[in-house]
Amino acid sequence: MAEPMAARVATVARMAVLTVVPVATVARMVALTVVPVATVVRTGPRVATAVRMVALTVVPVATVALTAGRTAARPVATGLRTAAQAASSTARLMAARAGNTARPTAARVPTAVRTGAPMAVRAPGEAAAPPAVSATAGSAAPANSQDPVGAASSTGAVAYRDDTSAGRAAGGRFAVDRPALRRCAGVAPETFAAEHWGRAPLLTRAADLPRAFDDLLTLDDVDELLSRRGLRTPFLRLARDGSVLSSSQFTRGGGVGAEIADQVADDRVARLFDQGATVVLQGLHRLWPPLISFAGRLGSDLGHPVQVNAYVTPASAQGFAAHYDVHDVFVLQVAGRKRWLIHEPVHPDPLRDQPWDQRADAVAARAAQPPLIDAVLAPGDALYLPRGYLHSAKSLAGVSAHITVGVHVLTRHALVEALLRLAGRDPDLRAALPLGIDAANPDEVAPHLAETVEALARTLRETTPDEVARVVRERVWSGARPQPLAPLAQVAAAQSVSEGTLVRLREGLRHRMCGEDGRVLLEVPGDRLSLPESTRPALAALLTGEPWAVGELPGLDVADQTVLVRRLLQEGILVPMRKRT
Repeated sequence: MAEPMAARVATVARMAVLTVVPVATVARMVALTVVPVATVVRTGPRVATAVRMVALTVVPVATVALTAGRTAARPVATGLRTAAQAASSTARLMAARAGNTARPTAARVPTAVRTGAPMAVRAPGEAAAPPAVSATAGSAAPANSQDPVGAASSTGAVAYRDDTSAGRAAGGRFAVDRPALRRCAGVAPETFAAEHWGRAPLLTRAADLPRAFDDLLTLDDVDELLSRRGLRTPFLRLARDGSVLSSSQFTRGGGVGAEIADQVADDRVARLFDQGATVVLQGLHRLWPPLISFAGRLGSDLGHPVQVNAYVTPASAQGFAAHYDVHDVFVLQVAGRKRWLIHEPVHPDPLRDQPWDQRADAVAARAAQPPLIDAVLAPGDALYLPRGYLHSAKSLAGVSAHITVGVHVLTRHALVEALLRLAGRDPDLRAALPLGIDAANPDEVAPHLAETVEALARTLRETTPDEVARVVRERVWSGARPQPLAPLAQVAAAQSVSEGTLVRLREGLRHRMCGEDGRVLLEVPGDRLSLPESTRPALAALLTGEPWAVGELPGLDVADQTVLVRRLLQEGILVPMRKRT
């Protein structure tokens, strides 16, 4: 079935190039060609694979059209490439869903909302849960740390642009498939955005997700991190009975040639774990390759920076009391079983400087009430919690381990902070108050406050969205690291660029292309490149994230393509790929 479909798609591509069919018409024809085949994907993953092959066939055809040398044909070919990407994403999603049909059927877990009766949920085959407990272990730790966040994937060819970020308002357009988000939530991305994002918890069982999480982290991986990776604080914490243990209890000097005093001592960790302590591995989005990749993809899907921790708890142990986090959380159960109790917020949507311990009494009182959710998470299950929801967890029989992805959500308060930062440009707002003023006296402060409010209002009216977006963009981009690159290989690739050199955009790299004074400006984290206007078509092609070979980029001859690609490799914007065989 795939071969006739491929022939039809190729015919469509040839007709588009020869007749310069409008892009929208070509995209529709491609979609109509793939959809009839995709309709039968529900019969099994083999057919879905065939659909994906048909979709992928369009990409090389569109590439040929794009490089045919006819300026009029380039928009059509670009439309074909876009349609092919969309068809390929649809086929991958349908293949995953088709693969799920072969898995054991499980009852759909109801989702929790801010109001309503408490919900008790058990894993398949799990006995009835015991009475509610007030403090448990292994949950996401109280979030008072300011860990750097974000990382990027080192695999794949999909590049997420800043101007197509996730987290749009309910009803907005979702142009990408968001595969990392689909691994964490058993509803469509648009449903997640409208009904759960920042609003209500979502519990998803393993049967409703594409796959388990053992490709991200296992108990063997935890042992390797603790014993062979030279971890130091603060990348490791231990907690027991609601208290964080002093690092001196599980660290020691690094020995000869390593003049450090806080390297993790694996034997001490083993002893404390045997005594009931929970192991907390922090900043895994910086340390562990599978989670570096996953965090980068999920951060791009969400449009908000993320960090990744892991919690490993011995049987029937508790690490942290009930608390809330100041960031959203995805809990991904890796091993063992853990009982979670979720309560309504006592302080909805807390900011970074509003941690739970400022409201410890209210948290304790709420935790003593019947929970909103009482559920046991088994391997492969996932739980989403918006910031502010109280949670606690306790391991059951056997060691339990879960990954916690903390989402550092951007808020309207972040826009306020950006506005205040921009307000510092106004000389009137930088003026000193009078000598000898008593700032504790409201009568003396009042006239200056009125003048300040007036000046601030004037500055706010004059501030443009572009200025605010630039400030917020710096904050987001600085918190999300792109794909790691190999420095030696990167330098070698830049020095040896020639016709046929294959490159692609560094995955997870946030970027924005614009124009100014007849130049093309490429903004990336910490840098701003100014390039000739003639490079715009080639640069736009490279920023799609697809692989490109020197000699195939539009709008430039081979010599100029070589110069452009070498520059972008030197700047760490592109990464080399193996040459086509």
